[in-house]
Amino acid sequence: MAPGVLTRWLVLAALAAPTLFAAGCNKPPRLQRIAPDAIVLAFGDSLTYGTGANEDESYPAQLSQLIGRKVVRAGVPGEVSAEGLARLPEAIDEHQPRLVLLLHGGNDFLRRLPQSQAAENLRAMIRLAKSRGADVVLIGTPEPGLTVTPPEFYGEIAKEFGLPYEAAVIGKVLRTAAHKSDPIHPNAVGYRVIAERVAELLRQSGAI
Repeated sequence: MAPGVLTRWLVLAALAAPTLFAAGCNKPPRLQRIAPDAIVLAFGDSLTYGTGANEDESYPAQLSQLIGRKVVRAGVPGEVSAEGLARLPEAIDEHQPRLVLLLHGGNDFLRRLPQSQAAENLRAMIRLAKSRGADVVLIGTPEPGLTVTPPEFYGEIAKEFGLPYEAAVIGKVLRTAAHKSDPIHPNAVGYRVIAERVAELLRQSGAI
């Protein structure tokens, strides 16, 4: 390797090393540990309801088995984020959750509603949950398209509020034919993948 090329390679490697180190060592924000008798509220739309599988195969039902806590399945198929925001206070009052798993926004994207509106509704849901004493975990919902990835605002919101954030699992499931019941919903296997990933995030965050 020529000296000039070697020098440039070493410089690039040195610049990249901190980034690689940070990526490998990044840990989600810490959560308070969830007591065995505490309630976890899984809140969202059809992905939380479990469309495409039986009730006991939904991601909240499978997550409950994995973490040994009661996980309430509070998903409404077809619901947009504004409707979710209106519904959340009653759900929190009814169940008094220690933790809210927020998976919302997909129907906003399907209906081509403004992303800024979905983002503000999610922020309002997070503020509400926190004001009632619940921690929040944010799960990104992909927007329609070739990449099947969540819009950037999910990550921005997670950083803004210091939330554990799962960005990849929904898109990963929806890109895998064997994990889907239809183009936009998982099957029982797909929901299991989601539940396992959320359980791992809860472990990494210290919640369980």
